[in-house]
Amino acid sequence: MEQTYFRRGLGLKKEIEPVLAAEYHSTLVEEIRARGYTATFADVSLRLAEDFGFCYGVDRAVDYAYQTTFKFPDRRIFLVGEIIHNPHVNTRLRDAGVTFLYPDETTGEFDFSALSNDDVVIMPAFGVTQVDFGRLRDIGCILIDTTCGSVLNVWKRVESYARDGFTALIHGKYFHEETRATASQAGTEGRYMIVRDMDEARHVMRYIEGAPDAMSRVAFQQHFAQKSSQGFDP
Repeated sequence: MEQTYFRRGLGLKKEIEPVLAAEYHSTLVEEIRARGYTATFADVSLRLAEDFGFCYGVDRAVDYAYQTTFKFPDRRIFLVGEIIHNPHVNTRLRDAGVTFLYPDETTGEFDFSALSNDDVVIMPAFGVTQVDFGRLRDIGCILIDTTCGSVLNVWKRVESYARDGFTALIHGKYFHEETRATASQAGTEGRYMIVRDMDEARHVMRYIEGAPDAMSRVAFQQHFAQKSSQGFDP
């Protein structure tokens, strides 16, 4: 029986190493690192951040995406969203035959109607919502799950809050795929709120404290209508 779910790579790491080295590794960057992250060329000085490049999760996701193109050269390969919001990476993956699926600009929903059980679908480092994961499993696609371990740890926290009756306060853009995926871990019974910045966080704190300048209940619900779980009541 064909394996349809891959979470720990596809066993082709050595095969794609030369490709990744050619595409993403820089001898200049390595040289600057070796010089203590500083180098001078004529009258130009360069300082390189010590934490430079892809994080582990993105590195792993890109690795798995390339392994997928080697593993399934004769199948349609789709990517839910983007591995990373980096034009070079996205262009190279398209050149490798990966088709990107983008959410509807109004609803934020993905359209999987054109997919079949013969297709391969890569899930990005920040994962997909529980609903989208279920839809893809129902279609029967071969799934390449590159969800980062650090993201999974956040998901587990949201799940535990929901299970214990607490409201999860999530920092992010409510319409971004990563935030939507995280919020979905609360399930249908759990509660969450999404705050974009310190100003929104202060609105929440002032409401909890019952501060004189806090929003009214109605204003609070209206402000966070799209940024909280269904029927959220502060």
